[in-house]
Amino acid sequence: MRKLAFKICFVLMTMFLANVNGIAEESSDETELNIFTGLFDFSDHKQKAGLIGVQHQNEELYRKSFLGKISPITGGFLTENNAFYLYSGVQAEYDVGFLTITPSFAPGYYNYGDGKDLGYPLEFKSEVQLTFSLSESSHLGMSYNHISNASLGTKNPGANSYMFNFLKQFWFNNKLTIKFKNESQRLP
Repeated sequence: MRKLAFKICFVLMTMFLANVNGIAEESSDETELNIFTGLFDFSDHKQKAGLIGVQHQNEELYRKSFLGKISPITGGFLTENNAFYLYSGVQAEYDVGFLTITPSFAPGYYNYGDGKDLGYPLEFKSEVQLTFSLSESSHLGMSYNHISNASLGTKNPGANSYMFNFLKQFWFNNKLTIKFKNESQRLP
């Protein structure tokens, strides 16, 4: 079973690296970065820890469906106890007035470092995020997630976390110029 988990994690990491490489290789690529910080496993007073992370969403790869605007995501986070989680999954977006509701699901690789042992390297993250617009290309929000191995391991304690999020949309072109909605800055 661990070999299967390793293979799945390898595929997820390959997808993550391909998605990140795609940022610089596309001739014109709209993208969104979500930088977040919060508290990992806040409901377990012995194991809670601060976390910091980043998530990437390629705006060019979205699909409209009966479930809303669906797009792939990749990302990861690191806790103060050296636990980390790398994931790749899918999210949906729903605009409700000035708020955007974004549920997501992402399988990924979890390593507990000096932190909480979640029972298995393959974990599944379910999350809901609420954001509001600061400008045409920036959002601020909060999210809640639950990470669990779906009883694949010998134990499945799970972890509940909350985060504060800052999202920024931008795009790269083939000359490595970053544009932020009516602004541009040339990279050396």
